[in-house]
Amino acid sequence: MKAQGAARSKIAGIQKWNPWLFLKAMRSGKLAIAIAMVSASLLSLSCFEDLDDNNREATTLEINDFIWRGLNYFYLYKGSVPQLQDNAFASNADKNAYLSSFDTPEDCFEALTDLSDPFSLLVDDYITLENALAGISLNNGMEYGLVYYPNDNSLIFGYVRYVIPGSYAGIQNIERGMIFNRVDGMQLTPSNYSDLLSPDTYTLGWATYDGTQITELNETTTLTKTQLSENPVHKTAVFSENGHTIAYLMYNGFTNEYDNDLNAAFGQFAAQGVTDMVLDLRYNGGGSVRTATSLASMITGQFQGEIFFTEQWNADRQAQYAEPGYFVNTLGNGAGLNSLGLSRVYVLTSGRTASASELVINGLKPYIDVIQIGLPTRGKYQASFLLYDAPAPAFSRNQANTGHSYAMLPLVFKTLNAAGVTDYADGLVPNIELAEDYSNLGILGHQNEPLLARAISEILGHPVPFDQGSTRSIQQQELQINRNALDGTMYR
Repeated sequence: MKAQGAARSKIAGIQKWNPWLFLKAMRSGKLAIAIAMVSASLLSLSCFEDLDDNNREATTLEINDFIWRGLNYFYLYKGSVPQLQDNAFASNADKNAYLSSFDTPEDCFEALTDLSDPFSLLVDDYITLENALAGISLNNGMEYGLVYYPNDNSLIFGYVRYVIPGSYAGIQNIERGMIFNRVDGMQLTPSNYSDLLSPDTYTLGWATYDGTQITELNETTTLTKTQLSENPVHKTAVFSENGHTIAYLMYNGFTNEYDNDLNAAFGQFAAQGVTDMVLDLRYNGGGSVRTATSLASMITGQFQGEIFFTEQWNADRQAQYAEPGYFVNTLGNGAGLNSLGLSRVYVLTSGRTASASELVINGLKPYIDVIQIGLPTRGKYQASFLLYDAPAPAFSRNQANTGHSYAMLPLVFKTLNAAGVTDYADGLVPNIELAEDYSNLGILGHQNEPLLARAISEILGHPVPFDQGSTRSIQQQELQINRNALDGTMYR
């Protein structure tokens, strides 16, 4: 579903506001600054509840008109939606009649977005969305995947991918590779998993999986979600083998609030004289374009100032907004980058690998050898930024209609690498196809973890034969689910 969230909130800002600074902060990847600008404007609200028309709830037509205006102005695929054209309606009355034909804003948004676009997002609670963009969410710390039972697509089981350090799941001693098939005593199915796993507290029923059969255990664990910020620099390691010093980094989200941590990890790699690198993006759904540019520049370092990506906007906005992205040698805060100067990198991927992760892979390919191991990526090469119900072109939070809390993250531009490659809707295909084995996931960062072991064997010149047919069969067992509204989002 493109709509997410249920809470409604009425918030207005009255502090003097510069919408262009907000848009610039969003475009430059300085999301913390943009959110801070929003927060500052809210601090002056409490004494002014009688201003404007805070108590008047917006009509569906008003919200639908915002959706039309925002998509008409910025939507990447405006040209393929007839009703978004500037001359689509003979009069404003005709446009209002069309917009009034939809019972809900969600229906209107669905009708005005291209059928091939699964990523543009409409929410009715932009506060929750802002928190998610800043890396704050309710989370019990157990990151999981869901898989169909062997030979029975009516049942599913879950497996633990990893646990966020310091989280509730970590305190409960949950570990990667654990299997569950029940929630609050009910068997997981494709139709009930979302409802069962949505509450803030639930109880998991554990099981085992030997590759062919699920066996229930008489063991349960109750988990509770708390407000949690995840450091995406999940695991680092360095291995020395046969003259190679191999860096391993599991990086789980392009959240620019943690760019200093990412840079520090590369500083440690550089200090240890790393000669090769394995970048684990298999669970990374994307995030900040600026952070993706920084990561690519940390891996390399020898291409500073050269084009990392270019942008393609809709025909109306291309000349004004399109900006190329260049390899850099500093973070957004001015700190110098720690770079490795590598000419080759091994990247671990899965169907969860999306947006900014794919930008790193695609953007590096014209410059260095990128050996991709795992499964095809998700196929998300477009970026977004946040639009509120306010006048164009800023669509700023401070000027937003106070009668509702709807906001949009529509696709606004697509990225191309320096060779012009884009539109990889079916994902980036690995050089070496290798799926995870849910019955033997291994320990992340250990040399015998199957995907990392395969990368190390390639680095050392000892390739391992494998059966592509069996990995495709395993791949098709897993459900591709969105854990939250921002999965797969790439933003400026």
